[in-house]
Amino acid sequence: MPRKTVYTAAIDNLQILDEEGNFDESLGMEDGEPILSDEQVMYLYEQMWIGRHLDEIAFKLQRSGRMGTYPQNKGQEANAAGSGLAMVKGKDWIVPCYRENIAMFMHGLPYHYVLLHWMGDERGNQIPEGVLVTPISVPIGTHMLHATGIAWSFKLRGEKDRCAITYFGDGATSEGDFHGAMNFASTLGVPVIFFCQNNQWAISVPREQQMNSPTVVQKAIAYEMPALQVDGNDIFAVYKAVRDARRYCTENSAPFFIEGVTYRLGDHTTADDARRYRSEDEVRQWLAKDPLIRTRKYLEMRGVWTDERQLELQTRAEKIVGEIVAAAQGIEAPERAEFFDHMFAALDDDLRTQRDTMRTSSLGQNPDQIGLKAETQNA
Repeated sequence: MPRKTVYTAAIDNLQILDEEGNFDESLGMEDGEPILSDEQVMYLYEQMWIGRHLDEIAFKLQRSGRMGTYPQNKGQEANAAGSGLAMVKGKDWIVPCYRENIAMFMHGLPYHYVLLHWMGDERGNQIPEGVLVTPISVPIGTHMLHATGIAWSFKLRGEKDRCAITYFGDGATSEGDFHGAMNFASTLGVPVIFFCQNNQWAISVPREQQMNSPTVVQKAIAYEMPALQVDGNDIFAVYKAVRDARRYCTENSAPFFIEGVTYRLGDHTTADDARRYRSEDEVRQWLAKDPLIRTRKYLEMRGVWTDERQLELQTRAEKIVGEIVAAAQGIEAPERAEFFDHMFAALDDDLRTQRDTMRTSSLGQNPDQIGLKAETQNA
């Protein structure tokens, strides 16, 4: 029997704006104009700047004991901002992980909800009516299944011009839920964008120790899913990739995979110390690729950004973030029992007992146990 090749594949990488702010007109122009106007780029730059300032303040809030933990978005802002603009607010769903603050804000989530979440206040997860954003997801990869389900609902309802996008890190692609979500999305044919923020590290494990494949994006091939790798620190490449992917998903009722190659400049969370496993030289090399610096260079080369505008933005960012922090810290403390109120539509007997007694039998403390009853009454 003849031996023959039954499958071959190739994946492209897209970069439009390089580290020096140079713009590739062959890839980034349409109808004689850049795919993003100067006004749009300035808007995105401002969102990235405000998002980074919020990062800095959130870090200080955690260090001063006013927040449990916090995962900084620093270095990955272009992925969230570019994709956030490409998705349609009020029509598409944003299904985040925990480094997409900017995209969530652009689609209507008040920023102080993010702070409330990391402060341990459940009200940070009560998304306002009409905001098509799911709560921040800390478990690795579980939310991708939700995105596939949302996209499936679009198909079942015949809502053809809607799409969902879900974000996750490179480490999540080693999880079973990732493959379950990809397989269902592919076989069901639903409009969902899988956006991997490959920031090179799954907490302290480098990508090359997580997987044997040279890229993350090639995993999409197994699911016959179109895919593209982009420079995740390039606001133009990210925007174009997601915009085109959304068009493909809605026109073909099919999923799309994007790998945004970026870098986490901060620690994994405030409970981490990346200096213990990353070299200073590696961090220095990625600092030179900072999406904020690169975008500002582009705007300066276009002649639309000055030192005065930068100073004005910094002042405005401090004011905005100050108001966000005040809103989060100024909210009245919730009743302890509220923790249970939004978990299920109806509580079962065990949870109702936990709510009423503030004791749990799952940890060996049975509220009916002699000795604990008196403690409960005195609590």
